[in-house]
Amino acid sequence: MGPVLLALVVLLAAARVGGSAAERFRQPAVLGELAAGILLGALPLAGLHGLEYAARDEVVGAIAELGVIFLLFEVGLSTRLADLLKVGPSALLVAVVGMAVPMALGYGAGQLLLPGRHPFVSLFLGATLCATSVGITARVLKDMGRVGSVEGQIILGAAVIDDVLGLLVLAVMVGLVEGQGAPLPTLGLVGGKAVAFLALALVVGRWAAPRLFRGASRMHGKGVLFTAALVACLGLSWLAEVAGLAPIVGAFAAGLVLEGVPWDELLPEGDRIEDLFLPLSTATVPLFFVRMGLQVDLRALAGGPVLLALALILAAFLGKQACGLAVLQRGVDRLAVGIGMVPRGEVGLIFAGIGMSLKLGGAPLLGPGELAAVVAMVLVTTMVTPPLLRWRLARPG
Repeated sequence: MGPVLLALVVLLAAARVGGSAAERFRQPAVLGELAAGILLGALPLAGLHGLEYAARDEVVGAIAELGVIFLLFEVGLSTRLADLLKVGPSALLVAVVGMAVPMALGYGAGQLLLPGRHPFVSLFLGATLCATSVGITARVLKDMGRVGSVEGQIILGAAVIDDVLGLLVLAVMVGLVEGQGAPLPTLGLVGGKAVAFLALALVVGRWAAPRLFRGASRMHGKGVLFTAALVACLGLSWLAEVAGLAPIVGAFAAGLVLEGVPWDELLPEGDRIEDLFLPLSTATVPLFFVRMGLQVDLRALAGGPVLLALALILAAFLGKQACGLAVLQRGVDRLAVGIGMVPRGEVGLIFAGIGMSLKLGGAPLLGPGELAAVVAMVLVTTMVTPPLLRWRLARPG
């Protein structure tokens, strides 16, 4: 346990320092956590050794992966299913265009700059560009008081749909790589399983969860409801894994299911189920991002990956600007909508982390060079979006 404990001490402390520093400069904490991991990973370049094992330790990696599961569970809890159903045609069209165009551009960039690699590598690079980090844009809109604006409604609605579509794309990509089957049949099979899993979980779960949690609330002991919610999160994550999907698909579904539980009746006044999970997610989620940064090899950016990083950054911006053209209402600032959909944040990092865990021909699907390029894209899109969106939304008229 000694090496594991030491790794957790260093990584958690680095994540907290990095996240606090980023927020001090009004940037998302995920940027600081990622930068802290990159700095720790660069220590051997400065002649300081001893922590390299933390990037490969299976126990540390398992705890970090739990952080991703809890993150998607919290996203599901904070997503109202009614809002998903009420968003207008513009939000849906913006989400679809904002997923398809960046993915196509990312695939083209991979095919052009990685001619010797398997097409699945290019396809996965495109997948890392398809989703939007709703948390970053939502924070900017909230700070500016523009959540209720037409642009804000379209951006947030499309970003939520984008995340759902992104999870489906991720499930399909995992099935393609692990199944090694023909693309179209595998696409239909995995896509159908993902849709069926989410639909079944929502239909059965939204009916059963309120009844089960009312029964659990009558049990004696401390933390009964928290334990029941944790069981639901981990249980649906496991079922998603059994079904051949990514566990985070199950975690997101669990959040959507438990969002329908009448927590105001079951919890003491003023308490929220999200608050019960706060200590758990505060410790594990940053661990995932700082460990992701730890796996970035700065030397891998030399040469070809620099061009790949630039191509991914360009594809990330242009692809999301295309979705502004999909807005149906008149008088809407389409450029603001496109800018609001740009940040990839933690979503892109989650995709990259899963890409590293997938094996293609015995080797990781995404190598050090591809990972470094994706991280560079995430850093740039996440850092420039808040100031650009503030500038655009602050314009008169």
